Amino acid sequence: MDERILKLKGEIEQKLSELSELSELDKVRVAYLGKKGSITALLKGMKELAAEQKKAFGADVNKLKEFAAQKIDEKTKELQEKQIELEIKSMPVFDISAPSSQETGSYHPITLVQRQCETIFKSMGFTVEDYAEVVTDYECFESLNIPKHHPARDMQDTYYLENGQLLKSQTSAAQNAILRKYGPDLIKNGTPIRAIFPGRCFRNEATDACHENTFFQMEGVMVDKDISISNLIYFMKTMLSEVFRKDINVRLRPGFFPFVEPGFELDISCLICGGKGCPSCKHSGWLELCPCGMIHPNVLREGGIDPDKYTGFAFGLGLTRLAMMKYGIKDIRDLNSGSLKALSQFTDDE
Repeated sequence: MDERILKLKGEIEQKLSELSELSELDKVRVAYLGKKGSITALLKGMKELAAEQKKAFGADVNKLKEFAAQKIDEKTKELQEKQIELEIKSMPVFDISAPSSQETGSYHPITLVQRQCETIFKSMGFTVEDYAEVVTDYECFESLNIPKHHPARDMQDTYYLENGQLLKSQTSAAQNAILRKYGPDLIKNGTPIRAIFPGRCFRNEATDACHENTFFQMEGVMVDKDISISNLIYFMKTMLSEVFRKDINVRLRPGFFPFVEPGFELDISCLICGGKGCPSCKHSGWLELCPCGMIHPNVLREGGIDPDKYTGFAFGLGLTRLAMMKYGIKDIRDLNSGSLKALSQFTDDE
């Protein structure tokens, strides 16, 4: 083996054995394996060798490169482990039995309302599902009877991403996946589909006291034989009476949503102003809380369910607005403000 290769091999071993800092390791890597490094210089100098020497010399240099890279990697791991050990040893010791001198945190009001709704619907046989915030056009629109270029898409000013996906503008985007997940049990065993799926939604809204570009909804579906609007009203009124611990005045208005037929707007009497009118309810005395209706046959069919045998209802409960009503929050923007003073006053007991 060439003396220059043997010399460099010894140098590398010596320098690595002397290193004690990770910051110095990269300098060694550059010095030997960089574009202007010593090993690279050996390869560049091969043009001066005779033809019969180049093959053997090149093979030896490549072995040296592999040796250097391996030793540097081993040293890297060694120094990283030592650094972790030092950090662990330098960590302050905490007495976990000592009482905390800091105030405890609190849950966000939307979290409190969501958990309460989940508990209520679980008691009525519903499962709680989770779903992605970034979805496909098919999930958010096409599977919900809203084909491309349909004017109903203008109802939601949607945030589209460069890859063709979009930020979920409604929790209904999970509906097709839920129907396909539980549909086989419905068809095979006659087990009703009962599911809710809360989540964060995004729309390019002009913000005011009752509109935000980021808000929370809770979608719910129930599918079985002979499901009717009366079932929908029962579940909604039961949920609202449990949340507010009293009977709530509600009204159903005809509403157009491509994924339900017939479709309704379920409004509740504004609890902030007592129905007299305020900025939160647009001075109408009523607050739109829950678009709902009977699931459109096309949506059921797209989810693998025969609409001639089964019917179902769906609702999109506005968790953000429900939290405003429950806690008397007059401006929706307070919920995303990050103001600890405003948000820390809510508890599970309210």
